[in-house]
Amino acid sequence: MGEYVYDAKDFKSSTEVRWCPGCGDHAIITAIQRVMAGLGKKRSDYAIISGIGCSSRFPYYMNTYGFHTIHGRASAVASGVKAANPKLHVWQITGDGDALAIGGNHFIHLVRRNLDINVVLFNNKIYGLTKGQYSPTTDRGAKTKSSPFGTVEDPFVPGQLVLGARGTFFARAIDSNVKMSQEILELADNHEGTSVVEVLQNCVIFNSGIHDVITKADDREDRQIYLKHGEKMIFGVNRDKGLVFEKGKLKAVTIGQDGYTMEDILVHDAEDPDLYMHTALINMAWPEMPVAFGVIRSVKAPVYDQAMEEQIEGIQAKRKNTCVDDLLHSGNTWEV
Repeated sequence: MGEYVYDAKDFKSSTEVRWCPGCGDHAIITAIQRVMAGLGKKRSDYAIISGIGCSSRFPYYMNTYGFHTIHGRASAVASGVKAANPKLHVWQITGDGDALAIGGNHFIHLVRRNLDINVVLFNNKIYGLTKGQYSPTTDRGAKTKSSPFGTVEDPFVPGQLVLGARGTFFARAIDSNVKMSQEILELADNHEGTSVVEVLQNCVIFNSGIHDVITKADDREDRQIYLKHGEKMIFGVNRDKGLVFEKGKLKAVTIGQDGYTMEDILVHDAEDPDLYMHTALINMAWPEMPVAFGVIRSVKAPVYDQAMEEQIEGIQAKRKNTCVDDLLHSGNTWEV
């Protein structure tokens, strides 16, 4: 906890919020404003960077510094901001189209470099701002404005991309659960390096209900599992279901049936450097398995901006030339 005391309203700008009524973005910005208020960091040290898309209007609605950039370039600009001033707390707000289509190359290299940036990736599986075309995360067969007969492509799984790019932190949240989002975003901010939080978000106009199969009140406890480091992987309305590892893969079981006891249930280790279990958790999908939420991976690795500062300081400490005049008069010189 830092030294500055704020309320969530201190992070709300006077700009009218123009997201559609019922859009999941409203819940996400509420969670982020509450998190930032509770971190105790100086408000003027925050920089919110976005690309293009409904989510990318975010900087206008935040009472912080921000930059609404161009399509797909949020990762590049956020990297530049952090490299130029590593003391800033940089949050990148992006969508599944902005980050994973035109911005895909920038995104994977941001993750690979491991700059200390918090990436919040809104995933509604559609291009909402441009009126309903399919995106890189749209499910195969989905009928959209640009695929009226159904898509013939398999979608990206954001977590797979993060792990493939040697990512050190990946978490998944959902717009309708603000409390869960706050807990996850706080952990993301505490992580040193690039944190990627995928937030499953609902577009009420062009892809309404896309996440309903796992979010409806009657079923969500049995179709979601909220993972916490060091705790048993259990879920269900009665907290009587859990994950075990059998024959090289994860399996969902009911505790007390078929001989399974609480002792058989796996303990979540988000800090395991090995990718195998984290990959398996990311890939879980209903109806075969519950969908995993929470911090799935959080490991330590060298941080780009910290390494860059250390390198610069080391070079400066050893340099012979301390100013431009020294440089110009070094080596062989002559007068004309």
